[in-house]
Amino acid sequence: MEFSLVRVDCRLVHGQIIETWLPFLRATRIVVVSDEVAGSFFRETVIRMAVPREVEVLIYGVEEFGRSEIARRGDEKRTIVLFGGVGDVGRAFEAGFRCRALNVGNLYSDDCKLQCSPSVCLNDSDIARIRRLLDSGVAVELRSVPSDKPLDFRGLLPESEEKGH
Repeated sequence: MEFSLVRVDCRLVHGQIIETWLPFLRATRIVVVSDEVAGSFFRETVIRMAVPREVEVLIYGVEEFGRSEIARRGDEKRTIVLFGGVGDVGRAFEAGFRCRALNVGNLYSDDCKLQCSPSVCLNDSDIARIRRLLDSGVAVELRSVPSDKPLDFRGLLPESEEKGH
């Protein structure tokens, strides 16, 4: 069973997720995949408090999620999976997680090499990870909210980078 949305967003759970993606997808579960959140009772508690009561929240460390049954097989629930960075998606893939599509909504880097939108800035490592995901057959799109037109990352990455990977 495919997830309703697999998204990279450095903010994890925030207004765009709660107010736009959750009702648009009619999702009943949010899975947060972050070593930092999984290791912090405070951050986990804040995220759980931000999500409507009727929505289930699961929180995993990255490798733990990649090895989990839900990551490998999914289930019948409408689920949004949130990663804080492209590197975490790659690590989850290495541990066994699979998806057909990845949405990149917000991503910042102090070492920005490619500004894809006002809210998505990639460093060399992010670009390499996205290329590996594309090469693995994952459709990677840029879109902040459901009403935005999705942009395919193959068209956003510079051609010179394409030859260099």
